[in-house]
Amino acid sequence: MQQVFQYFTQYQINFKNEILSGLTVALALIPEAVAFSLIAGVPPLVGLYAAFVMGLVTSLLGGRPGMISGATGAVAVVLVALAKSHGVEYIFATVVLAGILQILAGVFRLGKFIRLVPHSVMFGFVNGLAIVIFLSQLVQFKTVDAAGVSHWLTGTPLLTMLWLVGLTIAIIVGLPRLTKAVPASLAAILVVSALVIGLGIDTKTVGDIASIKGGFPPFHIPAVPFNLQTLALIFPYAAIVAGVGLIESLLTLNLIDEITETRGRTNKECVAQGVANITSGLFFGMGGCAMIGQSLINISSGARARLSGMVAAVMLLVFIMFGASYIERVPMAALTGLMIMVSVSTFEWASLKTFGKMPAADVLVMVLVTGITVALHNLALAVLMGVILAALVFAWQNATRIRARKYLDEAGVKHYELFGPLFFGSVQTFNEKFDVQHDPAEVVIDFKESRVADMSAIEALNKLTERYHRAGKKVHLRHLSPDCRQLLTKAESIIEVNVMEDPLYTVAGANQTY
Repeated sequence: MQQVFQYFTQYQINFKNEILSGLTVALALIPEAVAFSLIAGVPPLVGLYAAFVMGLVTSLLGGRPGMISGATGAVAVVLVALAKSHGVEYIFATVVLAGILQILAGVFRLGKFIRLVPHSVMFGFVNGLAIVIFLSQLVQFKTVDAAGVSHWLTGTPLLTMLWLVGLTIAIIVGLPRLTKAVPASLAAILVVSALVIGLGIDTKTVGDIASIKGGFPPFHIPAVPFNLQTLALIFPYAAIVAGVGLIESLLTLNLIDEITETRGRTNKECVAQGVANITSGLFFGMGGCAMIGQSLINISSGARARLSGMVAAVMLLVFIMFGASYIERVPMAALTGLMIMVSVSTFEWASLKTFGKMPAADVLVMVLVTGITVALHNLALAVLMGVILAALVFAWQNATRIRARKYLDEAGVKHYELFGPLFFGSVQTFNEKFDVQHDPAEVVIDFKESRVADMSAIEALNKLTERYHRAGKKVHLRHLSPDCRQLLTKAESIIEVNVMEDPLYTVAGANQTY
């Protein structure tokens, strides 16, 4: 029992902050879950149930205490086509399969590959998401007429909305300067809601979006045929959901790590996300992943432990089952002001100072990721494109750095001392360093400051030694590191690397370090 208690109290818990933060997050989850349900083409309760199940399971099992998971737009966008073509039951089956794939990713420890995301991509991801969060709030300043056409608010409704949003922002900004006894976000929601209800102000409320009233999510096995045809249909969607969910979750985990100066466990989070999605699919949920906006609300409200996420999930279910009539009266202006402040705090304002001071390639990657995130609302694609571009820039820069120092020793042997990695990008420059026709009868290629990195490098060595061999000259590869020699040995059955050893130029020992 003591170990269980320690699990939930591994951080010094401020129970007041945890409970109040969880309550604030629960209120903020409602419009998001409803909106994402509508995007995916499923009933609002499907998104709310997903927020409850995802939030509870990841809070219990996740690798990042304080992080909030639920139904997200990234997952909703992937599922919308399947929902239209085959219905909600196939959504549940897809979410379950995606959860299985995420568990496998955690078991095989694939979460560590999030380290490959450069800081410039992280900046772009965070900035793009901040802009998306801000732009998504502008819909609250619009109304839909009888013909279904959306128009901007005008006159008194617009002034009322602006005044209430401004009041919410003012409370969130100003209250912490007076007291931190109550989270400013929760205080803002309560004060604005009290004013709207007490004064009878006519403005848009949560209930105007959709009813959130429901019961406890029932256990339900997806009603789909369990055959290969169904698997072939849902597997591509499940793979994308699993990938998008893990990328967004692990990037959010990294961001929370930086804010709290602690370290989360990526592989544990992968497994937790998988278990949460499986459970969500079996309890009428649309699935999801970590939610950066709600996570930042939670962390900024002082939460640091698992309790806040559990409180948020449980309170969300309480609202659904017992408090729908009250929560539906909360003005959207209060939640809009809260999310606007989330977007402001999410944006990495320090990244604006990188222009003209950081390498142009890094700035380009950051701008590209931000642009794709804002234009397509596809965080996974934006991050993937950013990582690819950063990798190509890195490969190009290293391809141009390979150099060779050339000299003749007293015995008339020509030495090529290489500097820089030999890989697919540097092969052409490597080949240009050698003068086979005019070199003497013996040549030494010294890899003390270089290494053979891939198959393209092996093939380059193969062709080079063949050229020297046809010219009747000897080549000695010297100071190959143990991993390079192992790579060459493994490739012997495919590529013949012509390496001739000479007592004067012995290969470095396996225990030698360079």
